[in-house]
Amino acid sequence: MSEKFRQLLAARETAPATITPHIGIVTLQFQLYGIEDLKAKRKAFTPMRAVWGKEPDLAVAETGDFEALDSAVWSVVAIGGTSQQLTARLDQVEKAIEQRIDAPVLEVHRELL
Repeated sequence: MSEKFRQLLAARETAPATITPHIGIVTLQFQLYGIEDLKAKRKAFTPMRAVWGKEPDLAVAETGDFEALDSAVWSVVAIGGTSQQLTARLDQVEKAIEQRIDAPVLEVHRELL
């Protein structure tokens, strides 16, 4: 074991580091056109769960307008080390969603915890 590694272990034992993750939530409200039933609505948003729902730092869920055929509300929760990293990640995800989902975004709400 190297001397530097021993020093790091000793420092960790005397003053354990507190890790405080940052959490960010982006909520997107979509306008839908030409949706005839809830099955078609769910199919239009399949990439939300298929693509971003499998990312280890993200959670994706439909959070509103469950029965409406003309709108949908989805939220993405992200976890990150710093607020800057988290903001950049949410920007990246929001841009990718807008490009991949075939529905205009009416409103975006962000919250950092």
